[in-house]
Amino acid sequence: MQEFHEHRRATAWARKFLETDAGSPGDAAVTAGATAFRISAGDHLRIRALEAGRLYRHVQGIDHETRPMTPQELAELGDPMAALLFRRNVFPMTVQDLLAALPQPASPSQQAVYLISEAGQIPPGTAPGLHRDIRFAIARSVQGRDVDLLISTGANADPATTFLQVAAWDPIAKVFNYYMRITPAWVWAGNSWSALAPGSRGNGCFDSHVNGSVVMKELKQPWPNWQSQAATIQLAPDDPLRKDPLYQQVSGAQDLELTVRSLVSRWTAARLAAVTVDGTVEHPDHLMRHLFTTTSVNLTSSATQSATITAAGDDLPLPPGLWLNTDALLDDLALPTTASLPLAPASLYVDSLTTFGFRLEEKACGFSRPGDTFFAFVTPEAAYEDNDVVRQLVQQAVVPAKFAACALMVDFTNPVFSTDRARLMAYVPTVPTTVAALTTQIVQAILAAAAKLPATSPEARFAAAWDLPDSSWAASFAQRIDTYLGHVGARIRTPSGFDDYVRLAESRRREFKAMRLNEFELTLPVTDIPSDAPRLTMLEDATLAP
Repeated sequence: MQEFHEHRRATAWARKFLETDAGSPGDAAVTAGATAFRISAGDHLRIRALEAGRLYRHVQGIDHETRPMTPQELAELGDPMAALLFRRNVFPMTVQDLLAALPQPASPSQQAVYLISEAGQIPPGTAPGLHRDIRFAIARSVQGRDVDLLISTGANADPATTFLQVAAWDPIAKVFNYYMRITPAWVWAGNSWSALAPGSRGNGCFDSHVNGSVVMKELKQPWPNWQSQAATIQLAPDDPLRKDPLYQQVSGAQDLELTVRSLVSRWTAARLAAVTVDGTVEHPDHLMRHLFTTTSVNLTSSATQSATITAAGDDLPLPPGLWLNTDALLDDLALPTTASLPLAPASLYVDSLTTFGFRLEEKACGFSRPGDTFFAFVTPEAAYEDNDVVRQLVQQAVVPAKFAACALMVDFTNPVFSTDRARLMAYVPTVPTTVAALTTQIVQAILAAAAKLPATSPEARFAAAWDLPDSSWAASFAQRIDTYLGHVGARIRTPSGFDDYVRLAESRRREFKAMRLNEFELTLPVTDIPSDAPRLTMLEDATLAP
């Protein structure tokens, strides 16, 4: 039987990728019979025998098994994969064949290749048995100057058997279509709307593309794990990858950041146009969860390489997203803050590596090495895709800026995984609501609840913020942020304060590790802090509480 390897190797998931129909683990074949293909933790994709030269569909959570797409379904797909390949009976089985089958770029700017590996900064040959899992991300413009395709595939594996996945923009339906090659065919796994539908949300590829758009977890400088202007993925001098034409085209992730931001915003704009077209929002809660909850995260870090930090070195700026949602509050809503971001003594960071037993581990192969990630202090921060929805809601006057700011200022010291802010989702309508009435309904519901609750409740804190005059709320919020950052700046220079912030970051890392976005063990450091340690929250006086 042919072994099936066309999945992304995800070491952080305690899972078996494939099971036979009887439920026993094993390598599955797609040449005969039916098998269960687990492409994400907890999800099963029932794969029948696939015929070469066909496009199948399987939207996990919706479809019980794969089936061939009908001619009508195929005709309704308007992205380049469908229009230029599948409808012409072209089914490339490798990334090289895929790129060759598309219209050739008229200029070098129409194709960009990027490289990522969580083990990319571990010197080759120093960790026997460690899988380096180097992957290509390829941005391709087919129908104009804008990127139409984002292709993901293994870089240091057999192109015919490594995973091959494509997010393709459909300019007619204004969605991303998600495809995966499963030899000898291709499977359509859904589109952007599938990510939001109750049955398929969180299933299949939508466990990471949770809001229907493309994903680049390490979106900001220094783009941890990516080859960029800040770091180069290490290869052995005789690594065959060096001779790969795609490797020779690799660009820095600083360019991919711009592409991904543009693609996310493209889908957000299309989505908001569709759900507000008649002046009524059918599912207000689907929009408001981007404001009140953490639907996804990005990973951020210090721009300083951990190995270069010495006890006698310069003060260390930790990632701003650790302290608050700077993108939303300071950039998008332009709160007029004046405080500087906190700086930590390098000696306290160096001491913490020993105090908390920082190390990199991949248990799948027995790898362990003392120390932090290549760039120091990786931590989750508010996701660009969440902030982009909020930004465009304000820009399009679906909600006023003051409303967004009042919501974000509830527990603003916890920019991700805030249970207090998430509690306000209880006051968001779950039935069709007019755009004109949406903010008023939510505010009135929160104010009514606040009148019966303690002043420390999330409802009462929102109400107090909402009661501020329109002429002064921005300055008032800015003052709160400045005061808070002053407290952080003082505490971070003490051993107990810095250690608290290590615990805070680890608490948020544990939240991330529970998400399916967490694919690779080497993405984050491991510490001696118990995995069942109480979850921590940051207070406005810069102290922590369980």
